[in-house]
Amino acid sequence: MSKIAIFPGSFSPFTIGHQTIVDRALPLFDKLVISIGINTEKPQYFSIEERMQWIKDVYNNNPKIDIKQYKGLTVDFCKKENANYILRGLRDSHDFKFEKNIAHINKELNPNIETIFIITPPEISHISSSIIRDIIKNGGDVSKFIPKEINL
Repeated sequence: MSKIAIFPGSFSPFTIGHQTIVDRALPLFDKLVISIGINTEKPQYFSIEERMQWIKDVYNNNPKIDIKQYKGLTVDFCKKENANYILRGLRDSHDFKFEKNIAHINKELNPNIETIFIITPPEISHISSSIIRDIIKNGGDVSKFIPKEINL
């Protein structure tokens, strides 16, 4: 049985924090599905097509990575993708408290799914997509916060 992980998020935009989590997780799994969740109640600043293309550009057809979009519960998407792992990045204790509760709920919804946490390195733990979006909206330079393959 292959070790398949889902890395869910909005990735709006995909940052070097996300990239670090993916890069560190790749040796752990046979396949990693970077999964862009679609929440129709939450308007996105960037289109789904832009976000998918950015991730494709960063990982340039890496055979271990798939990029997909999904609606609904992450555990249901895991089942569809035959994944037994959900990958999450943690920047700080606030992320841990939030993600721990979701991991417990997901475990109750599907006991076959394990959530794997990878801690973001301290030197980039302050980077979040929402802060990067604010910088973009206000005309600032975000080049040091996003992968070099992404031109914003």
